[in-house]
Amino acid sequence: MKNTLLNMILVLGGISAVASAGVGYVYKITEGPIAAAVEANKTAALAGVLPAFDATTPAEMTLDEIPVTVHTATQGGNVVGYAVETATRQGFSGEFRLMVGFSPNGKVLAVEVLQHAETPGLGDKMAGEGNPLLASFRGRNPGGMNLAVRKDGGDVDALTAATITSRAYVDAVARAFNAVVRSTGGAGADADAGATANTRDNETPAAF
Repeated sequence: MKNTLLNMILVLGGISAVASAGVGYVYKITEGPIAAAVEANKTAALAGVLPAFDATTPAEMTLDEIPVTVHTATQGGNVVGYAVETATRQGFSGEFRLMVGFSPNGKVLAVEVLQHAETPGLGDKMAGEGNPLLASFRGRNPGGMNLAVRKDGGDVDALTAATITSRAYVDAVARAFNAVVRSTGGAGADADAGATANTRDNETPAAF
């Protein structure tokens, strides 16, 4: 009996060791391609939300315990816009990430969805070019908006049957705007005084 138990332990230990080694090997060979794919996705998103540029300078910060990166885009040494990697943890399926493009005067140029796990056919429509969330922001400065969905008394049209996703999208865009304000030292540079989504009676900061 003792020998049988010992043999079982040894076999199970061997299987575990082989499985662990296999997982580690797969991770090693996929780590590079995954990182390259993420970088390519980010590069494409930068081009998708900004006007023509020849250089970008990143500035990392943390807002509401969420990492945010502001990419200042320049053309011939002149600032032509800002692209912000932003995120929210309020999505229906948890965290999702956006890239939000702003003009030098703070108007939203475009929004690209970098990563999400929202419901197919409902929340995932936020990634569509003609969606009402993007239409509500495009060409407008968030600092002059009531940053909430219309159901909550705000200025943003929500996705049909996806209110939670829509609220989260607003939260992510508001965070992106606050990051630009802080990065540029503009009005509302204090993170607690910037554009907010569904907080403090929808207080909003001055425009750029």
